[in-house]
Amino acid sequence: MKKTSKSFQDLPPIRVRREPPTVAEAVAAAQDLADDIEQQVEIAAGLIGLPSDEVRPHVEAAAQAAASRPPRMPERIEQRILAPVSPNRAPPRAVIVERRSRPAVVVERRGRPLEPRR
Repeated sequence: MKKTSKSFQDLPPIRVRREPPTVAEAVAAAQDLADDIEQQVEIAAGLIGLPSDEVRPHVEAAAQAAASRPPRMPERIEQRILAPVSPNRAPPRAVIVERRSRPAVVVERRGRPLEPRR
């Protein structure tokens, strides 16, 4: 048995949950979007919906914490990717992928042609 489909009018309205970001999430997003602290304060305040004066201490504290951390080392990540995988330290082997196209299949129909339908 096939179920009857419900129309959109029969369904209850869709409820969307609106949850503003936390202060830490808003500050992290602001730091990724702007370098200037004043711009970060404005962005974070706009995301949270609080006045700039309440958000400023959080942004300044996060900026000081980010300045005290060592910078990221992208070259270390590249070294990990390029390092050989085998335990005997042999250089990684190259893999060559070739695509081969196959000839198109032609099907010949032998015999009487079909009569057109009336």
